[in-house]
Amino acid sequence: MNYGIIVAAGKSERMGPSVDKAFLSLGNKPVLAYSLLAFEHCPLIDGVILVVRKDRLDGARSMAQMYGCNKVKKVVAGGSQRQASVINGLSALDDEISLGEEVRVIAIHDGARPCVTVELIAETIQSAKRYGSGVAAVKVTDTIKSVDRGVNVDKTLDRSKLWAAQTPQAFKYDLLTKAYEGVQKKKLIITDDASAVELTKGDVRLVPAGQTNIKITTPDDLALAATLLGVG
Repeated sequence: MNYGIIVAAGKSERMGPSVDKAFLSLGNKPVLAYSLLAFEHCPLIDGVILVVRKDRLDGARSMAQMYGCNKVKKVVAGGSQRQASVINGLSALDDEISLGEEVRVIAIHDGARPCVTVELIAETIQSAKRYGSGVAAVKVTDTIKSVDRGVNVDKTLDRSKLWAAQTPQAFKYDLLTKAYEGVQKKKLIITDDASAVELTKGDVRLVPAGQTNIKITTPDDLALAATLLGVG
């Protein structure tokens, strides 16, 4: 069994404090629906745990039903930070496992990346099966400056060694749960799942992704996503 955990419980500071970008309209569907449908149509995904804001639980269940996302097994409330939302998703998955299911790989995806493809989801899962991990990422092409303070450049980084991590991020179940147990025990703050695994000295293998797998953070991103999806 391979499960997806789609997290869509974060606050959108750049969109506005009251805006839930996962439920914004993108063409004729909400942003979140595109990720749900990609996971639904991926043959390597057996089930999905959806994590949203507490006040969006009913709306998320209705969305999954409306678009025929039958792989969504549970919809649960997220936390104040992304890692808390992932942990809540893992806890809900544990309930599924207790019913007799054995989970091999977990693919975690940000619901704010609506352009994710079935093929990319499958590639990260296949990498996780073979190597233990598969993290969607794209090579950095811009020249990156490190700033010590204010806007004064401290140094220029070697971009040949830099990748921008995206999602999905897939891992073998035991590896990921052990990593998050360590994060909780040490009370650390992380920004993605790969960071948790890195802290356990586990190997993280990247899966090259396209520039189109963008994350919705600003109104401009919403317009770009509409163009990429052909719904603008």
